[in-house]
Amino acid sequence: MAITFEITARDATTRARAGRLYTPHGVVETPVFMPVGTAGTVKGMRQEELEQLGIQLLLANTYHLYLRPGHEAIREHGGLHRFMSWPHPILTDSGGFQVMSLKGLGRVTEDGVCFRSHLDGSSHFLSPERAVEIQLALGGDIIMTLDECVEYPASHETLSRAVKLTSRWARRTKKFYEDQRTRDSGFEVRDSVESSSVPNPENRILNPVSASLFGIVQGGVDKELRRESVEEIVELDFEGYAIGGLSVGEPKAEMYDVAEYTAELLPEDRPRYLMGVGTPADLAECVARGIDMFDCVMPTRNARNACVFTSEGKLVIKNARYARDESPLDPACECSVCRRYSRSYIRHLFVAGEMLAAILATHHNLHFYLDTMRRIRQAVHFGNFADFCSRVRAGS
Repeated sequence: MAITFEITARDATTRARAGRLYTPHGVVETPVFMPVGTAGTVKGMRQEELEQLGIQLLLANTYHLYLRPGHEAIREHGGLHRFMSWPHPILTDSGGFQVMSLKGLGRVTEDGVCFRSHLDGSSHFLSPERAVEIQLALGGDIIMTLDECVEYPASHETLSRAVKLTSRWARRTKKFYEDQRTRDSGFEVRDSVESSSVPNPENRILNPVSASLFGIVQGGVDKELRRESVEEIVELDFEGYAIGGLSVGEPKAEMYDVAEYTAELLPEDRPRYLMGVGTPADLAECVARGIDMFDCVMPTRNARNACVFTSEGKLVIKNARYARDESPLDPACECSVCRRYSRSYIRHLFVAGEMLAAILATHHNLHFYLDTMRRIRQAVHFGNFADFCSRVRAGS
């Protein structure tokens, strides 16, 4: 396996666990939150700042990078790590969720997904094999299978069809991935400035051995279908497992319930990734249910819309009530933004349309999320995670 996963601590009263995920570009302490770097960048943040915040693992989006600048251009640069100057672990999604969320622009078939670019309307096709091919060219540490994600609410028939299609795609994905790994197992990509000029006459995909493939479980909020999906996906023996198809409109209580039910069915010795979740309270609640990995656009997207997360709950900083408020965004926060800038000043930046407003809010929100995850890991190790969860619930 290109990655290894070890559990270092367990909570005695919940299903929470802490661990280490060893990847080709570094060790990731879990539970972990991945900021979303959609197009190879976390909007408004330099890579140096991301490092200073202690970000361990970034998510990059296959759909957007495939369309612009193109996976071949990134491969020629030596992969996404070198292209975006990020020497730490990267997870790439399959692009399927973005394609399927393009209202009226995508069509699912047995072979894959036909779609038109949201940029210029050009036609494209994404198959399970093509999704892996693109991700291997990008060179992430963790890559994902193509799946069909269904919005809530959906009929049993629709969910069942998506589960079966996701399983068939997973089998094709795993076979293609193994074929590439066998074919190119002796081809080593040099980690140097000259890596983009390595002779590659057969146009081989650059080093699939360094990428670990995760399978995705579907089934909506239907537990019977979730079990069916788990059994079919786990049978293929992926290096990690993601729970997809949640946080798509279902009530929060159902999301927690299904996440816990599904996580309990997944192998103990593999990382469990809950896709697209969520608020700081969601992170704590789902760690308590056995989840190890998370991603969500919420801290960065909310920041650009003047919404910040604090120890006292969400705060919409553009509100007039903060016009003369000299306190920091969160008096309990130790990030560099809260140490230096006032609510009044940051509100002024938003009202004036200054780009610094989103930059400062993004920095704070990412710090808040990462600090939440650090405290979660610490609580699991010290045996007081249940108390931590109670405090989070009280403040949310």
